[in-house]
Amino acid sequence: MASLERNNKILFDLVRQPGNNLCADCGAPEPDWASYTLGIFVCLNCSGMHRNLPSVSRVKSIRLDRWEDSLVEFMQERGNSAAKAIYEKCVPPFFYRPQQKDCVVLKDQWIRAKYERREFTGENSCFQQAYNSDQFESTLWKKGKDNKQFLKRIFLLSRKDFALRYFIKEDSKVPKAVISMKDLNAVFQPEKISHANGLQISYLHGERMRNLFVYHENGQIIVSFFNAIRATRLAYLQRKHPTLRDNDLIPQITTHCLKEGYMEKTGPTQREPFKKRWFTLCSMNRKLLYFKSPLDAIELGAVFIGTESHSYSVSESSGRSSRGGRWHFCITLQTPDRQFVFMCEQEQEQREWLDAFRKVISQPMTPEDYANEANLRRGK
Repeated sequence: MASLERNNKILFDLVRQPGNNLCADCGAPEPDWASYTLGIFVCLNCSGMHRNLPSVSRVKSIRLDRWEDSLVEFMQERGNSAAKAIYEKCVPPFFYRPQQKDCVVLKDQWIRAKYERREFTGENSCFQQAYNSDQFESTLWKKGKDNKQFLKRIFLLSRKDFALRYFIKEDSKVPKAVISMKDLNAVFQPEKISHANGLQISYLHGERMRNLFVYHENGQIIVSFFNAIRATRLAYLQRKHPTLRDNDLIPQITTHCLKEGYMEKTGPTQREPFKKRWFTLCSMNRKLLYFKSPLDAIELGAVFIGTESHSYSVSESSGRSSRGGRWHFCITLQTPDRQFVFMCEQEQEQREWLDAFRKVISQPMTPEDYANEANLRRGK
């Protein structure tokens, strides 16, 4: 009993140390599980993924399980920082490192890449050569533009012209679309696509945002495709901004939206009936996009959001709409050209949207933002 209490105390002291106090795989605070074969401390969610790798990782709870002296000694010798120096020694700058809130497939494949395939130890360069090759090909299931059916399509990434092409058939000579890396974004959307491995690819098609929704049953294939996109995007950004460091470019490779969800909106005169629309707000391009439904291929419209010094502001109000709206938590977005009125279903959603709008408005505008604003206003 004395040995058990002593071992538990040692583990509790270890997990409080810098490096060990965050999950080794997703960065979640206060991990209370550990892989006693790898010598790392992990959170409950990541421990479940380690259970799927019994040949390389075995886990125990540092609170609930009995720890032998030899296992505790191994944990003392290793720890998260020492393991990171081994298993993350050669992670390429474009490779996406999942965080606590990321989807399961990203975290699962990050864990498998590190410990099962040992992609980043420096032992095997074949994985990184594939990401950095002139072409990267994947066969994925893609949602039809005008229906809900997913069909098999061939996707081809090219570094020669920084483009993503997709083909309807394997023997097709002409691609269905050629997508420039310039405005491309990719983000996992399992809930929206209703598939654990669902990936959304967005890009400018003319003046409108176009969405592609794809998946693959194999998690390694879809995550490898995602990281190949990131590798090609980084190469494009390095060519575009030769004086910037990778650390400045990495946040621009792919980005999550600040906020998305349903709101009701009215028309430009504010006398039109309110209509329910799906909205997406992105801080990188400072645009609020709206669609009829979450899986629409093409936006219905976009609103540029500048800074307060350029006459952009957002405010809240409450009250029932007299124009058919069912929701009662109001947001007013003021731009130089127009006042937009949105209705949220819940007060919590209203607060989240207000916080997101204010975050964008508080960000200084870049020269590219000024050009985007001018282009959007000219198009109206």
